[in-house]
Parts: sequence; structure tokens; C-alpha cells
Amino acid sequence: MKIRANGIDIHYQVEGSGPWLTLSHSLASDHTMWAPQMAALTPHFTVLRFDTRGHGRSSAPPGAYTWEELRDDALGLLDALGIEKTHFVGLSMGGMIAQHLALAAPGRIDRLVLADTVSRYPAAAAAQWQERIELVREKGMAALEEGTLERWFTAPYRAAHPEVMARIGALIRNTPANGYIGCAHAIPTIDLAERLGELRAPTLVIAGAEDAGTPPEIAREIAGRIPGARLEIIPEASHLTNVEQAERFNRLLCEFLIPQENER
Repeated sequence: MKIRANGIDIHYQVEGSGPWLTLSHSLASDHTMWAPQMAALTPHFTVLRFDTRGHGRSSAPPGAYTWEELRDDALGLLDALGIEKTHFVGLSMGGMIAQHLALAAPGRIDRLVLADTVSRYPAAAAAQWQERIELVREKGMAALEEGTLERWFTAPYRAAHPEVMARIGALIRNTPANGYIGCAHAIPTIDLAERLGELRAPTLVIAGAEDAGTPPEIAREIAGRIPGARLEIIPEASHLTNVEQAERFNRLLCEFLIPQENER
């Protein structure tokens, strides 16, 4: 399904029943990244998954995207669907969108999960992201597939699960170049660390123990800045913890989200 919001067409999917729970995916992916979570979540929640601007079947306009655009896309989707309040789970880029949304519209967020993400980048990171942008401009998304899979999953998992590598690799390759480039302009500009103390939603921070891109030290910093936040480090996992250690990831989500619903 698609809805026009914030000037673009946003593709989304709704499944399950219960309180609203929104899932926001990583860069170079789409809403199907969350497939390993659906069986665990849909008995308890009405789950909203959507394709971020420039990804999947959502619009992929050219040019650099901003965090304000990405945030307002998510907020516009919630408005269009009449969702007044939702739990929000974001992984990697999705976690960055989640932070912006929770700070801009705190009344819309019930519980917040920030997985494998950052709240700021050092200034030197901009050059690395620019290199990736130029590589995509010159050679297309396929040029990023191998290196991205190596960052996203541990070597033992990659070797043992070629079918998962094929599925996630296809998501990377099929990401519109405009979308990747647009989001890659925004990512290194994130600078929210000093504002995390403003967050009041109960928050769970998750990190993969072997994630070099968003390592546990960053997760510890994020959790330490958010009042009352809970930190969980998942062993034997790199960046896509929701895929590599889906059972553990799902258990953490359910432990964090479901008890609140039982108290109502």
C-alpha cells in the first residue's frame, strides 16, 4: 500500500492486531528486513513497516536528503494512518530516524528501541560516506554489496547462511542509487548526542557485540545519555542483529514491549 505524505509516495504494510508498533529499517534495505520479527510481533501488535524515502517502493527523488525530511516522512505516514501513538523500533538509519522523531514529537512515541545505531559521527566520517556516494555514482549499488554484507554479518554467519546473504544482498543491489545517495548525505550529519537527555520514552538500546560500524561503545554512550535506558549487547552478532540473532532480538523486543501492554 502507498500513501502520499510529505511530498512523496511512501510504501507501507500493516499486519497484526493490538497497539501500534512501527519498524524503521537500515540504509540499503526495505521493510522486508523485518521479516524475522513478524511472527513474534503480530500476535501482540499492529505492526507498521514502511520503506524509507529512496528505498523499496517509496519515492526516490534525486538530491541530498535531510533528517528533517526523513523524520517528517515518518511523522506524515503516522498522521495519514491516524496513528496518534506508537512504539517505534529503528535499526541503524532507522534508529537515527527514531531519535529525530522522538525528539520532535515525543507525545507520539510510547516505547522506543534503538538498535545498532549512532547519535553522532566524528567529522572524519563525512569523507568515508562521500567515498561510498562516489562509488555508487560510478558503479552502481552492486559495487557495495560484498563490503556491506561483510560489515553487516559475522564471517561464521555468512558462511553458514548463503540463502540469507542472497536475500539481503538483493536488497542492497536493488536499492535505488538516488535513495542511497540521498540518505548517505544525511547520515554523517547526525548530531543528537547532546539532546538525548531530553528523551522521556522508555528506551531499549541494542548492539551487536561484533559490530564494527556501530560498536557496543556507541550503544553504551547512547544508553548512558537517555534517562533510564536499558542496554543489551547481543553476542555473536554484527550489524543486522535482527537477522543474525533473530530469536534473541525478538525475545528482547517482546520482554521490553509486551509487559507494558499487560499492565493496561
